[in-house]
Formats: sequence, C-alpha cells, structure tokens
Amino acid sequence: MANAIILFKVKKIYPDGTIKEMVIWQLLSKSRERPHGLKYRLYYGTADGECLVRYDNETGKGDHRHLAGREEAYIFLNIETLVADFQYDIEQMKRKGNEKN
Repeated sequence: MANAIILFKVKKIYPDGTIKEMVIWQLLSKSRERPHGLKYRLYYGTADGECLVRYDNETGKGDHRHLAGREEAYIFLNIETLVADFQYDIEQMKRKGNEKN
C-alpha cells in the first residue's frame, strides 16, 4: 500500500492449525471513511481458509467485523480496543468450538 506505513504486522499459526493475522497501516491522510487515519485487517480462520473472525475497514464499508458468517458495523475507538475486541471474539469462538466437542 503506497499511501500508508505499516504500524503493526503479525501472523500466528496455532497448534490446531487456525491462523491469526493482524495488519494495521497508518494512512498518510485521514478521510471521511477512515477519520482515524488507519486501515486494518485482523483475521482469524481455519487452515483451509474459513474465516471465523475478521475486523476490517475496506473502502465502501467502513469499520466492521465478521463473526461466523455475520457482518456487522464496528465502532472504532483506538488500536488497543480494536485488538482487545478482536482477541475477545477469537476466545469466544474457541470456547464455542470446544463446547461442541
């Protein structure tokens, strides 16, 4: 992304094969769609590509999250809250998965 600087990028593969990847960019300018001046993609899914949790703010959609096939608006407060909310949703997803077994 030419108009942005990577602030944070990490990828983790868990023992069960699930993947967590978080990328946050600082944009060179703020916009109506991204008043916080950030672009982000936080993803958690299975090894075969099934998205379980995703937070992003793609152009045209604004801040939103995907939880087990549902898409809903997300109110962005700051990076710390974004990462904490994402991690909380991952833990909830893992807990629900363990209840099925």
